[in-house]
Amino acid sequence: MVRFKNRWLLVEFLPVPAPVPGRASVQHAQEELTSKQIWAALKQSVITHFGDTGWGAVGSSLTVKYFSPRTNLCIIRVARDPHKIAWASVTLMTAVDGRRYIPHVVHVSGTIKQAQLAAIRHNREIVARYRARAKLPAGYQDSYEEYLQTSAQEIEGLQD
Repeated sequence: MVRFKNRWLLVEFLPVPAPVPGRASVQHAQEELTSKQIWAALKQSVITHFGDTGWGAVGSSLTVKYFSPRTNLCIIRVARDPHKIAWASVTLMTAVDGRRYIPHVVHVSGTIKQAQLAAIRHNREIVARYRARAKLPAGYQDSYEEYLQTSAQEIEGLQD
C-alpha cells in the first residue's frame, strides 16, 4: 500500500483596509471569511496563474483543513509534488470574495502534527500582538485565553 505524501501550508490572511478618500484609514467591520471562500479564491488563483495544467496537478489534493475567522489563520493540505504551485498561488492571491487580503505563508511542513504545532504557536503570537496593541497588563484575563484553549483543541483534533 502506498501512502499519499502531503504538504501542509499554514497561511495567515492579513486584511487590507479600504482607503477612504479625505479620511485617515479606518478599519471597517468586514464579513468573516469562510474556508469555502478561501478554497474558491485559491482555485481561481491557480487557474489564473498556472492554467488548467496547474489546476489538474493541484486540484485533486487541495483542501482547506482549518480556518479561524478570529485570527484569519488557515491550514491548507496539498500533495507533495505540486505543492509549490499551491504555495505560489496563495502568494499571488490579492482578494478573497472581493475583499483585499495579503496572504502570508507562515509555515510549510510535511506532517499535520508540525502544521498544528506551528498554528498553535502562531495563534499565541497573534494574541500577544492584540494584547500589546491594547496595552493590557500581563496578568489580565480576557476572552483570548478561552479562545487559545478552544483553538488549540480544535487544531489538535484535525485528522489527516
